[in-house]
Amino acid sequence: MECIALGTGGMMPMPLRLTTSVLVRRQGRMLMFDAGEGIQLALKQGNLGIRRLDAIAVSHLHADHVLGIPGILMFRAQNQDPGPLSIIGPPGIERFVRHTLDDIQYYINYALNFVEWKSHDTPCTWEWHGVKLSWEPLDHSTFCLGYRLEEPPRPGTFYPERARALGVPVGPLFSQLQAGQSVTTPDGRTVHSNEVLGPPKRGRIVSYATDTRPCPGLAQLLRNADLAFVEGMFSLFHKEEAEKKGHMTAAQAATVAAAASVKHLILVHISPRYTRQDEAVLASEARAQFPSVEIARSLGSYPVPLPSESQ
Repeated sequence: MECIALGTGGMMPMPLRLTTSVLVRRQGRMLMFDAGEGIQLALKQGNLGIRRLDAIAVSHLHADHVLGIPGILMFRAQNQDPGPLSIIGPPGIERFVRHTLDDIQYYINYALNFVEWKSHDTPCTWEWHGVKLSWEPLDHSTFCLGYRLEEPPRPGTFYPERARALGVPVGPLFSQLQAGQSVTTPDGRTVHSNEVLGPPKRGRIVSYATDTRPCPGLAQLLRNADLAFVEGMFSLFHKEEAEKKGHMTAAQAATVAAAASVKHLILVHISPRYTRQDEAVLASEARAQFPSVEIARSLGSYPVPLPSESQ
């Protein structure tokens, strides 16, 4: 699994930063978080393609998070039979997309599937090729969702000496046990995978949360994440402005990440007022709360390592 920061800024696309968007690639498929104005340019610049994009998960309906969706849809339509695309997001995302397509009179050569947040009483999960995507409301000036991608658990470490002691011959039966299956030995004995495997290893977790104050939903989404993309829009000098506008400082994002036992934090949605030099200040303020943090780089690639058995 790999994450790519297509854009890292907030409010509007700038020469220094496109608006915040993160692309997740796994087993040849892609899922995108948010799509602000012009974000298809990053896909072109990074030579990332778009045919294998399965879904766009939208945080909220502010312009810097949705105005790029029409361009993404048109870009994808340039492929022959690209397959369906799912768009997940807050109430109103389907209306926005369909009305925009109607107004610009552009033909889309694939099906659009919409999954809108309804309420806490309805399921808040969606499956992406075996990976669970879940979401929680955040605390912004308008209704906003944060997201969490979580792989299923993997089989634990295989101990071949245990298998041999139980009469399992070296060969294909070893592979079946490693995959979590039960096997039958040549003498007719059934050996279960839990007899030769260590404890299951948890799957990888990626979180994405932007445009929010600290809140319980944010903490829940970040819990034990291997990689978390979280807004760090303001410096401590602008903390009051952050609170007023429903945003966080870099230091606040780092504090929440530390409490949630995040492994590594990537700060996104940086205010356009800040230069590259200012980013060093944001990073310093964040690292005072949590050492494993960095400012997202445009088109930066962030591999997500597999957790060990002890994690």
